[in-house]
Amino acid sequence: MFTKRAKTLPDNVFRLLNARIVFQLATLFAVCWLQQACGGKSRGEATDFRVALLTPGPISDQAWNGGAYNGLLRTRDSLGAKISHIQVKTPSDFEENFRQYGASGYSLVIGHGFEFQDAAARVAPDYPNTVYVTTGGETVRPNVAALSFAFDEPSFLAGMVAASVSRSGVVACIGGTELPPVKASFEAFTAGVHAIKPAAQVIVTYVGNWDDMGAGKEQALALIQRGADVIFQNADAAGLGVFQAAKERLGIFVIGSNSNQNEIAPAAVLGSVVIDLPHAFLLVAREVQSGTFTGRVIRFGTRDNVVRWEPSVLLGRRAVARDLQRVDSVQAMMRAGAFARPITGARP
Repeated sequence: MFTKRAKTLPDNVFRLLNARIVFQLATLFAVCWLQQACGGKSRGEATDFRVALLTPGPISDQAWNGGAYNGLLRTRDSLGAKISHIQVKTPSDFEENFRQYGASGYSLVIGHGFEFQDAAARVAPDYPNTVYVTTGGETVRPNVAALSFAFDEPSFLAGMVAASVSRSGVVACIGGTELPPVKASFEAFTAGVHAIKPAAQVIVTYVGNWDDMGAGKEQALALIQRGADVIFQNADAAGLGVFQAAKERLGIFVIGSNSNQNEIAPAAVLGSVVIDLPHAFLLVAREVQSGTFTGRVIRFGTRDNVVRWEPSVLLGRRAVARDLQRVDSVQAMMRAGAFARPITGARP
């Protein structure tokens, strides 16, 4: 039917149309080729941005190291960064890998822990185009920053919770090794315990490493034998053994640390003292990528919601209601920057 209505166009019209189509296609091809050759400015910037992470323990710990790895993934997903991760053991490993990443032209290298600051200070001057960041410490250089987390604030709240739930009047802390930030958080936890129950006993022990889950479980069982019925653990992979011990003993409760560990043992976990490492890493990575980074101590606290207390569903059924109201009140004061905690020592 349509063939009767259509009329054949003159040859010169067809030639004109074909010429226009060929010209448009050629122009489009040239633009695409140029974008491919140059990489596209915004895409090229994202692709050239490389971030590396050094952790002192396995990222399977569901705590300190796992949270850092999630932060590394956040830089990839949000900023388009190319990422790399390696687990290191000794200070010589810290420096060697810092140098390798600097020599490879990485934009940002994160040493995950207080213990990385000396290596960062030694290496950074040799690689001025690489930014080195440590999660802990006070060491800064033009291309070195330290992230400082007010972990003591939610640790104080955790201590208040532990005292409210404890029936024995004995609570405990298990750490990996006695690093200054860990010791400070246990002191704050102790102060929180005594804010609710001044006569309560707080026992502090250290596994001696961050990896031995079996040793962590043994420590927890020994503390349970001494009467502890609430244990605050900050021992990374070794701390997973504390959760195992609590699962095996009715009426024993655990407080997690660094990441939200509430689901590791839902019937035994009262809550977690959390550092939102993905958010913190993203903030500093954005500075590096945009060229606005300056070497300094970057402090995060409850006011920033980077560190926080995250209660579990179980807590409401175990703690005294008026104590939870006090916890909420103190947390509100922390967020307003109006709370100064008392300091008390833990008993050995």
